[in-house]
Amino acid sequence: MHKIFVFGTLQQGYPNFASNRGRRIGGSFHTRERLPLYLVGERHSPWLIDQPGVGFQVHGQLFRVDAPALQAMDLLERIDQPDGYRRKMIEVVDPSSGSVEAVFAYLKPAGQLDPVQIQLGPLSRYELGHAALYRSRANPKKAK
Repeated sequence: MHKIFVFGTLQQGYPNFASNRGRRIGGSFHTRERLPLYLVGERHSPWLIDQPGVGFQVHGQLFRVDAPALQAMDLLERIDQPDGYRRKMIEVVDPSSGSVEAVFAYLKPAGQLDPVQIQLGPLSRYELGHAALYRSRANPKKAK
């Protein structure tokens, strides 16, 4: 089993949650390091940039996933594509206990970000209002 921190569309109640076959770990979590979270491009995709010390501690959800569930998420996040996310170990904090855990998260390399494509951010959390702007690759037409 693996633990994965999700901050965007893979969160419970968000557009790509159907691809998240993990079991949610209760509580709220945020990244230990400050990281920049942006909405990027015409699809308003949430990008967590691998640039520690910039932005905010980003809030999200933690899930326990088995290998097949992790592979499904890897496929959605296109980790084997040059422009995809990279699954990386980061540390998250449970503010209620102060405990720190090393978990997986999907980050974009800083070199992939074209500042001209930033629609919003940096943000401390991805909210439902942001998700309303999101357009999936499979259905790129803007939601009404």
